[in-house]
Amino acid sequence: MIYCGIDWAERTHDVALVDDSGQLLAKRHITDDVAGYKVLLDLLAEYGDRAENPIPVAIETSRGLLVAVLRTGKRQVYAINPMAAARYRDRTSVSRKKSDPGDALVLANILRTDMHAHRTLPNDSDLGRAIAALARAQQDSFWNRQQLSNQLRSLLREYYPAALAAFEPWRNGLCRPEAQELLKAAPALTRASRLTRTQLEAALKRAGRKRGISAEADRLRDIFRDDYAHQPPLVKDALGKQMLALLVQLEAACTAADDLAEAVEEAFPQHPDAEIILSFPGLAIQLGARALAEIGDDKTRFADTRGLKAYAGASPITRASGKKSSITRRWVKNDRLNHVGYLWAFASITASPGAKAHYRRRRDDHGDWHAAAQRNLFNRMLDQLYHCLQHHTLFDEQTAFPTELAAAA
Repeated sequence: MIYCGIDWAERTHDVALVDDSGQLLAKRHITDDVAGYKVLLDLLAEYGDRAENPIPVAIETSRGLLVAVLRTGKRQVYAINPMAAARYRDRTSVSRKKSDPGDALVLANILRTDMHAHRTLPNDSDLGRAIAALARAQQDSFWNRQQLSNQLRSLLREYYPAALAAFEPWRNGLCRPEAQELLKAAPALTRASRLTRTQLEAALKRAGRKRGISAEADRLRDIFRDDYAHQPPLVKDALGKQMLALLVQLEAACTAADDLAEAVEEAFPQHPDAEIILSFPGLAIQLGARALAEIGDDKTRFADTRGLKAYAGASPITRASGKKSSITRRWVKNDRLNHVGYLWAFASITASPGAKAHYRRRRDDHGDWHAAAQRNLFNRMLDQLYHCLQHHTLFDEQTAFPTELAAAA
């Protein structure tokens, strides 16, 4: 067999081909464009790459145009973790030397010696990969919105605490259009205290509020006209300009998060597995799309449910050496899927009587902390999700938690 390793970069890539004995057959330095991809495919074809028997390729990334080109047909593409590739590099050199052509050779030899220990990229459908892109982008935009909201909150606490007191009763306070409209109208307390009832009502209407405008305007006016400590005028003006700049970023992040959420709501129900995922308690469209994005729709990706639970960080890990043995949580995992599990377990406690009974039993009988009990519940729910996806069946409460339901009754 022939094995290919590619050390990728932003503009150029290094390619190495080795045979079964580890002898270097060819190496190339290609560009990251159509001409470079053609050179790579021609090189593979020169050494026996055929549609029915393609040459396997190892690369340190799982996405990008180069990976998309390599995944055409039946070619097996292995995404090698960069940390694992660095350990393989130390096997052949103790001087810690490193070069891009040498890394390509290391990747090719990984497939030659340990192909059985690595997995190919999952063969997900185009719809599944599109949903994954949208769900991850929506999750990133949500995290970005929260980060900007925290920065703005910290800044307002420094010079404008009246705004925080005014927005405190509102859900998602600083992310609401009413809060953003009021901050643009009054970036400092001196201007907010001079706003009339009519001006406050107009700002609320511009933000899209329909009900309780008069009562809310009275409440805001009373808060803004209360006594607060003040920064010096020059400092206050500078902080106000900084706040307006942050507000522009927050508005853009809120718009992006909402637009991407709408795109997920439109795309996710079209997937064949959406009905199964949404049948589980605690999984709605956004969270279900995130779960599908990380699990994928390739049913052969995980050999069994243990592999999926280890990938999600739901199952514990045992460290044993001599007379010492410890069982701890997993630190190497898919962080996105693990975050989905935390939210899923938290929501399923109130949505499923069986899940709630399981959580209480872990807390009361086994003495687990809250996070450990939630992780154990996620471990069990993930096991059930794997079974339902493999057998194309919907979630059934009685089948999932028979003992817990009887105890609860």
